[in-house]
Amino acid sequence: MISRRDFLGASSAAAAGAALGTPDALLASSDVTTQAMPPSIARLTSWADRVRPITTAERAARVEKAKRLMRANGLDAIFLTGGTSMVYFTNIRWGGSERLFTVVIPVSGDAFVVCPAFEEDRAREQLALGPLGGAEVRTWEEHENPYQRVAEGLRARGIATGRVGAEETVQFRFSNGVAESAPGLQVVSGTPVTAGCRGVKDAHEIELMKLANEVTLTAYKAAYLAMEEGMSQRDVGGLISSAHSRLGFQGGASVQTGEFAALPHGSITPQVIREGTILLIDGGCTADGYQSDMSRTFVLGSPSDKMKRVFDIEFEAQTAAWKAAGPGVPGENVDAAARKVIVDAGYGPDYTYFSHRVGHGIGMDGHEWPYLVRGNREPLLVGNSFSDEPGIYIPREFGVRLEDIMVITESGADLLTPQSPSLEDPFGNWPH
Repeated sequence: MISRRDFLGASSAAAAGAALGTPDALLASSDVTTQAMPPSIARLTSWADRVRPITTAERAARVEKAKRLMRANGLDAIFLTGGTSMVYFTNIRWGGSERLFTVVIPVSGDAFVVCPAFEEDRAREQLALGPLGGAEVRTWEEHENPYQRVAEGLRARGIATGRVGAEETVQFRFSNGVAESAPGLQVVSGTPVTAGCRGVKDAHEIELMKLANEVTLTAYKAAYLAMEEGMSQRDVGGLISSAHSRLGFQGGASVQTGEFAALPHGSITPQVIREGTILLIDGGCTADGYQSDMSRTFVLGSPSDKMKRVFDIEFEAQTAAWKAAGPGVPGENVDAAARKVIVDAGYGPDYTYFSHRVGHGIGMDGHEWPYLVRGNREPLLVGNSFSDEPGIYIPREFGVRLEDIMVITESGADLLTPQSPSLEDPFGNWPH
């Protein structure tokens, strides 16, 4: 295993000088040549061909599952506006606007679209990319009420009374507009359907998430090998973004040092890397829309005994959460397992030093269902995926957080990436 110092020592002075001597010049341009990059980043090659995109047939199966969940939850239809759930079911990518564009999926019969009349061609173009290519498109002119089109489309499908679910990110003005134009219908939360579908990942989705996380881990290590004392947050962030780009993905990370690492989401205060100071990085990328999310904490040089002791407690807490997770386990139990380790080690009580939940669901959104937090008594399901990221934050000193993604399996839970071994060797023998 080559260490960071051994790697840098073995690199040519010319390459290192070009890359590390003027980091601002290196990172200011997106057109950086491989000759100007640190060797650890320049040697990366694209993994983009490893992405196996979600197919139209897979999205059609998702629509059918949504209909089964509608029946189970007493819903007559759901409606979606631009955002992740729309992409998940239809492959339509539609930006936010004050103008209503919606896909309505009834429990029986064909889906339909309501859109501004001047957007009809663009809507049909995008519909053709997914399973709803032949869907009816109901248009409205600028002076007309778009919600009446929704009500008319529902009535044409025999839905004049009952319950219609609004996807959770639908703006109030849109859900309220539908409710006012269809007074016989009750507009309720569509989350049991959308979360019920998206919260349970299939093998293909897990494959994409695993790839995204492996890309991020590889990018982090390449950037780590290129880091030097005196670099700024921007310099390090640029190295991480450049490494992702060399691997064929858009990605990056926030970077916090020393006392600012004790703030779970960091600080905007300008910071500089110093030998012997904690460095906490947190970020990720996407693979065909599926997210990675990873935190690593390490020290350039020699950590203090206290830093090593806190890291060891953090590692044990992350492991405890991982081992506690499994099918049928309430989400709050996973949080409790990690919190007990940290509190028993003297970093308590409760949220004093570990100030947030142990994990959030992740998939096409960086934060989605389920949440591993006290009070969530819902049993975990095979295919649920979430972060495992306890943290120990010591005010005005430093913070340590380790984060990997885990997926519930029939027998427990799997981490998508190996845990970080230590502050001095944060990436071990990755990649194998």
